[in-house]
Amino acid sequence: MHSAPFASLDVFTLYALLRLRSDVFVVEQHCAYPDLDGRDTEPSTVHVWLTDPPGPVLAYLRVLTEPDGSARIGRVATAPTHRGQGLAGRLLTEAVTVIGPRPATLDAQTTAIRVYERFGFTISGPRFLDDGIEHVPMHRPAPTP
Repeated sequence: MHSAPFASLDVFTLYALLRLRSDVFVVEQHCAYPDLDGRDTEPSTVHVWLTDPPGPVLAYLRVLTEPDGSARIGRVATAPTHRGQGLAGRLLTEAVTVIGPRPATLDAQTTAIRVYERFGFTISGPRFLDDGIEHVPMHRPAPTP
């Protein structure tokens, strides 16, 4: 498990993270969209990923800080060859640690709702299409002490 802000990523790691995102979201899911949205480089953004040294990146997500201080999980991706092995769950466990006591949101592909529910996320709005893929907004309140 690895996590780091953008400024701490070496060029080879950054390339591998962006390659996985491109392979999954642009190529596999046929979504031509601006993946490089400027949020990766924000000082508060934390990139979380799993590798199989010395192999490629197997799974990835990023944790953003929204203007209101809450967290947003996004760009959750697992290499097709490694799906069904619990990697997304491992990433989300780390993401919850990174988020800490803040509330969090995400936009889940409807096929992944159950994964996020295991981490305390609940559906918080109507389904919508994003690049032709059905999503649903989800929210996880700040943990109570």
